Amino acid sequence: MARAIWKGNISFGLVNIPVELHSAEKHHDLSFHLVDSRNNARVRYERVNDVTGKEVPWDKIVKGYEFEDGNYVLLDDKDFERAAVEQTRAVEIEDFVDAEKIPYQYFDKPYVLVPMKNGEKSYVVLREALKKSGMAGVAKVVLRTKQYLCAVMPQGDAVFMFVLRFYNEVRQPKEFDLPGDELSAYKVTAKEIDLATQLIKTMTAPWKPERYHDEYREALMEWIEKKAASGGVDVPEPDREEAPATTNIVNIMDLLKRSMEKSGKGARAQKVAAPHRANKTSSTAKKSKPKQSARKKAS
Repeated sequence: MARAIWKGNISFGLVNIPVELHSAEKHHDLSFHLVDSRNNARVRYERVNDVTGKEVPWDKIVKGYEFEDGNYVLLDDKDFERAAVEQTRAVEIEDFVDAEKIPYQYFDKPYVLVPMKNGEKSYVVLREALKKSGMAGVAKVVLRTKQYLCAVMPQGDAVFMFVLRFYNEVRQPKEFDLPGDELSAYKVTAKEIDLATQLIKTMTAPWKPERYHDEYREALMEWIEKKAASGGVDVPEPDREEAPATTNIVNIMDLLKRSMEKSGKGARAQKVAAPHRANKTSSTAKKSKPKQSARKKAS
């Protein structure tokens, strides 16, 4: 298991649960270097002192807050810890709220809280209580040099801590010029909404995250491998489908109907499990019925 990012406690009321914090994300970003195209040499950044013009070693670099023009207060890790000694060691739950009432746009980054030794029982009690109540614990926690708002929520055997955006970090819908709910103003008909609802139903599937993958990254890696195999020489570009022509006048009903037809064909294509068996069963059933009725007449 990877090293814990942080160790502390989940705190609510008088209860303290010792936990470790682990990232729940896996990053698969492609890493690129800056290269001089003239000789394929790496382009490097240098940490240069503005006054001396000389490179500064990493162990001499500290964080500084500019309180006046050109004047800095220098801070190290101990200074940041002193600013909030208690908060850096606790996920302190302030309130419990209905988990379904937290809007999606507030969720930012997931972490997993893992119980430490002697914290298992309290961890399970909190997890099961959250499941039963449908509540999420709203807490604040300091990670590294910043305080975060977070939601403590159960999922399966785990208790997750989702970093939330603060209210002032989220743009509200009223800030945008959005169409209102007066459907007649946009000439939206009930039939169009019904057809769109039917299309949603035909495209409905169980949530299986493993079905979705980064197609762009895969295509880019395939292209990189082709270029590497050819010694960096340009290779023929893959065929691309031309995007359909767009127009300002959209017949939404026509698009919905065509989408329904396409979706229906896809659904029918999936329902082909053991067709021959089904046909044989139905045909033998049809043949056996007359024989049974004939026996009854004979009796």
